Amino acid sequence: MKKGLLAVISITVAAVAYANTKTSDSSELVNQQCKISAEAVSTLKGLRYGNTSIRKDVSSLINLHLKTQENRELAQKALNLMVDDKSTDVAILEGKYCS
Repeated sequence: MKKGLLAVISITVAAVAYANTKTSDSSELVNQQCKISAEAVSTLKGLRYGNTSIRKDVSSLINLHLKTQENRELAQKALNLMVDDKSTDVAILEGKYCS
């Protein structure tokens, strides 16, 4: 449990630091958020978090960092696909859903 919390905190700190450098949802920010989501999903799957918990935790990151509703919806859609994917490998998740 401690490892899981530490992983989520680390990912959140990285996401906040990156998001605070941007004033709008550039394509670079949306792509970075997708990569952060892939990392979070992979980590939490590895820690055997449930799909509902993963969706809730990563969704809160998306909603916190992306400003436009359209980008939030796109990120949520990618998140749901990542969670439902059988893969736990970050590179595979990024390759499938962050391009």
